[in-house]
Amino acid sequence: MQAHVTDVRNAQRNSFLRVLACSLLAACGAFPFYTMADEPSPEFDLSMFAISGDFRTNQSPAKWIPQMAAIGIDFNRNCFVHWAALERRPGVWDWGSLDRRIQVMEDNDMAVGGVLLSYPDWAAKSGSGRNRLPVDNLEAWSNYVTEVVRHCKGRVKYWEVWNEPPNFTGKDQTAEDYAKIVVAAYRAAKAVDPDSKIGLAAKSAHINYLEQAIEAGAKDHFDYITLHPYEILGGVVRGLGTEALYMSIVPSTRRMLERVNPEKADVPIIFTELGVNASPPGTRHGMGPDMAGYGLVKAYTMAIAQGVDSINWFEGMDGDSGAMGLLEADGTPRPAYTAMAQMIKHLGQFPKPLDWLLLNDQHYAFVFEGVEGPVLITWAYRHRADRIDFGQEVSIVEPLTGEITRASQYELTEKPIIVLQPPDAWVAQARANADRPFPWEGDYTDARSVSITMDGAESVHRGLHTQATDAVAADVVAYGGSARAGDIPGGAVFMMDPNFIKGINGPVKISVVVRRNEANDEAGFKLNYEAQVRRGYKSAPGWYAIPDNKQWHTVTWVLDDAQFVNMWGYNFALDSNGKKYNKYYIKSITVEKLD
Repeated sequence: MQAHVTDVRNAQRNSFLRVLACSLLAACGAFPFYTMADEPSPEFDLSMFAISGDFRTNQSPAKWIPQMAAIGIDFNRNCFVHWAALERRPGVWDWGSLDRRIQVMEDNDMAVGGVLLSYPDWAAKSGSGRNRLPVDNLEAWSNYVTEVVRHCKGRVKYWEVWNEPPNFTGKDQTAEDYAKIVVAAYRAAKAVDPDSKIGLAAKSAHINYLEQAIEAGAKDHFDYITLHPYEILGGVVRGLGTEALYMSIVPSTRRMLERVNPEKADVPIIFTELGVNASPPGTRHGMGPDMAGYGLVKAYTMAIAQGVDSINWFEGMDGDSGAMGLLEADGTPRPAYTAMAQMIKHLGQFPKPLDWLLLNDQHYAFVFEGVEGPVLITWAYRHRADRIDFGQEVSIVEPLTGEITRASQYELTEKPIIVLQPPDAWVAQARANADRPFPWEGDYTDARSVSITMDGAESVHRGLHTQATDAVAADVVAYGGSARAGDIPGGAVFMMDPNFIKGINGPVKISVVVRRNEANDEAGFKLNYEAQVRRGYKSAPGWYAIPDNKQWHTVTWVLDDAQFVNMWGYNFALDSNGKKYNKYYIKSITVEKLD
């Protein structure tokens, strides 16, 4: 990274510092959804608005990097440094392509991060190295890291170890195996470049996998955390009302770190991939170009609010991953490109959150210290249009066009708006919410149980929510299918209020009241729930066959090993093995904390 770029960043830096606050709050059991501090972090110099790309687009960065730099993006995560491509034969290194790519970034005043990955067959001691961690030849892996980091010293500072583990690893390989390559990479990198930063990675929001890796040996051998919460963002963009799940990612990660590696509890958390498919609705599970742009605004807004340090939006230009780019494959800007530009323009590179409030007691709104004063960003909760009275005339920015209108009232929809100089009373109210739990149709922080009760066509949510299975499955498929997220969840999916989840430090009991349908068709299910396992979810022992439709039947599970983190945007599911056995009705479900 060029010196004057660093100087600009240091001059602008106004990010988060959480060390003492997080430790004290966690110790007393009152961990709010995010904390803030006015002091800059001396260890982290990346701006909030960064970009990522896939393998194909990063082979030709000159086609799209200048357009990213033009709107203020100054970091690109995806300088993949595939071991198998750099060292095709032992000791024979080809740096040409890597150097040319880095040069494009530097020519555009853009810093670049690297991803350390791949395993050449010649180095593998047990056959092919494809999609396997190099644990059977750590000496060769360490040498690869040494050579790469030494070659890029002064040009690349941030190094992510692997991409989305446990994806692209052997089916028999564990978090312990991943921990081994993290430790080896950390030691090798620090030996040749003490200023280098090593990232501990996981797919989706697989916080449990991170915990397993830390406990298996990665403790203290990382400088930042990376996650790719595509599925959780998908629920927000679709209007499922799951903003609270997205807002819980950083607090959940920090609680985990406080528990297993408190010395690293304040490390930066980066979403090194996150995006929305801009294909037409119904096509490849696309959301359409406009909704992709609005999704970007929501993603960054709530990420800043909860304490994410940077998002590398996936991606800059369409490549081999579908219609995910800010630019189409021919370089034509999508609405998301303009939305990104507007966010940077009004919030600045290092925006500071001033906290949240509810408009008309239901619509989430987030307030920030912007470039020219307070900025408020809001949208209609669950796509419920509503008229908002600001009580004064304000400037309203349409993020997909940059058009600014003046109004004292506004018809709020699912499309977010940027409000400049919001009412002082609203700013004060947001500040007053700093230590309050982020609400989801109520506050269940101190509840002993949460439940959902079906009442005809309606359902009564008391801290436990359900959404359409198809919507959750669509997000899993849209962002990589089995390669990214594993098996598509089946059955009815349920998610608990994150304030309730954070108080769980022992077993829980899940009770389901069901009966067969009117035709008395054979029906049943198993319970899948989040736990510390490789794929993130496991099945409770046994299959529950619903006896009949003559009365309501209650089935209960006591789970000693549940660990709820909303990896795919839900906590547990009733899985009927597809549609064959899902012919039943649910009356109620209750989740209870046990002593």
